[in-house]
Amino acid sequence: MPRLRSLPLLIWMGAIGALTMYLPAAHALVRGDMPVSRAFFYAGTLGLVVLAMLAIATAQRRPNDVARAHLAALVTAYLVMPVMFAVPFRWSVPDTSFLNAWFEMLSSFTTTGATLYETPGRLSETLHLWRAIVGWLGGFFVLLTAVAIMGPMNLGGTEVISGRPPGRPNLGAWIEVADADERIVHHAQQIFPVYAGLTLILWVLLLVSGEPGIYALSYAMGTISTSGISPGPGFGHQPEVPVGELFVFVFFAVAISRRFVPGMVLLDRSYRLRDDPEIQFAALLMLTAPTALILRHWLGSVDYTGGLLDFAQALWGSLFTTLSFMTTTGYVSGGWDVTRGWSGLDSSGLILLGLATVGGGVGTAAGGVTLLRVYALYRHAQREMQRIVHPSSVGGGGPVARRIRNDGAYVAWIFIMLFGLTAAVAMLALSLTGMAFEPAMILSMSALSTTGPLAAVAGEVPVSWAAQGSAAKVILGAVMILGRVETLAVLALITPATWRR
Repeated sequence: MPRLRSLPLLIWMGAIGALTMYLPAAHALVRGDMPVSRAFFYAGTLGLVVLAMLAIATAQRRPNDVARAHLAALVTAYLVMPVMFAVPFRWSVPDTSFLNAWFEMLSSFTTTGATLYETPGRLSETLHLWRAIVGWLGGFFVLLTAVAIMGPMNLGGTEVISGRPPGRPNLGAWIEVADADERIVHHAQQIFPVYAGLTLILWVLLLVSGEPGIYALSYAMGTISTSGISPGPGFGHQPEVPVGELFVFVFFAVAISRRFVPGMVLLDRSYRLRDDPEIQFAALLMLTAPTALILRHWLGSVDYTGGLLDFAQALWGSLFTTLSFMTTTGYVSGGWDVTRGWSGLDSSGLILLGLATVGGGVGTAAGGVTLLRVYALYRHAQREMQRIVHPSSVGGGGPVARRIRNDGAYVAWIFIMLFGLTAAVAMLALSLTGMAFEPAMILSMSALSTTGPLAAVAGEVPVSWAAQGSAAKVILGAVMILGRVETLAVLALITPATWRR
């Protein structure tokens, strides 16, 4: 067992990915789709053989800095794993290119959920199942690396709470499992049972609510992992509000705060659950965004007329879709069209774009800037306004609140500047391929916030991922990786101190 633990993280990830290929192989075999079953069986077997040889070759290799080696493996995983996942997908869809298969798998593994295969019936149920599995594995990988790699390296939002510079080891709260290899195994054993259990519970609830089997499983996996993957049009094209939306809405809470993530180490234990800043800030957004959409029906000149039932459906549609995009999941409620008509606001999708940019909680599978970073800037601005009115005042709130307002706000501002700079560079690169400004902005923010369904609702006209050229797909794929890994982690990996080592 110690020898297995010492294997590189990338070998472990590849082995798990190869083993999961047997699940769609079995699904296709049961459905009688032998070509697809053989494609996944052969790809999984070939992957295990290659990984076994690599494991033997790297068994005695021990890096000088294991923590930074795992950080490098985290970045490399998003370059290598989608290629591996794309092999059986490409074999199963012979009339597609490997670039499209790679983009589809990268989108799934980064929990972006953008798809190039929007035509109904284009993919079989087995391939939709594979997309959901890859997205689900990607969500688990994000949670595991957040607590076992990013947290100890003071990255991923932890730097806002600790007040230490990003990239500096911060092992104070991880002292009981200080070795990087042991941390990964330790936290994987804590997180996976609950992660899989929550998925199973939601799957059963969705089946009971009447959702078909493949839809129920995809919604369950897509909700817990925040990938937003579905095998069809989703909730947004159903005529009435399904009961399944109620269950999915409850499970969105997993992506709001790290307190709901099992095994997550908390550096701010002084906060009670109701006083958690991420939960409070999410509640504030949940109140303001839907209220603004609903009140505009009476405050603006809206031609849409409806009764009490339409009002209730519009309210629910705004609540569900707001929380869905705040967690960067991207499921659209069946009442969202009623919400848009009720508010009379053609550009209501821009609200969803802003919510996806804010993102969910630190240490969760959600993407975006994250609630805690935005909250830190808000508290810093609030404190500065107080000092303008009362220059001699002393800020209270305890040591954690002071760190968030001062050093935390400073690193949050740096991250947001890097986030905006990345979006600007991505838009510029997409414009060089001939893309117009609005589609370039929408696709860049969708990829950077890992919210693929945003492209269909952010503008007045849906933007298609499949309609983009090869160069645009490569650019957007790189943006997805940066949005998932976070630019601060990449910078921490390539600092001069790392070069000297």
